Amino acid sequence: MTLIARSLLIVAAVTMTGAVARAQQTADDIKWITQCVDDNKDEGQASPVVLAYCTCMNGKMSSNETRSVTQWEKANPRAMEACSAEAGWKGK
Repeated sequence: MTLIARSLLIVAAVTMTGAVARAQQTADDIKWITQCVDDNKDEGQASPVVLAYCTCMNGKMSSNETRSVTQWEKANPRAMEACSAEAGWKGK
């Protein structure tokens, strides 16, 4: 994914999460969301679905979490299922 496309996705993530969440999102959150989007880019989902999923998962994680979203989701299948449903993830 190009830097411009990635940047546009991050801007969309910030816009989608609402004013309260935007105020609470940090540079660290954006880093983790961007990594999650990159990790899931080949999963056959539309970009907005992946972005919504990653934003949701990041929101469920503690701000002290050191694992990536991709690592964390494996240990938290209920959160993964909830975010998949919220984002409109198809399949799996």
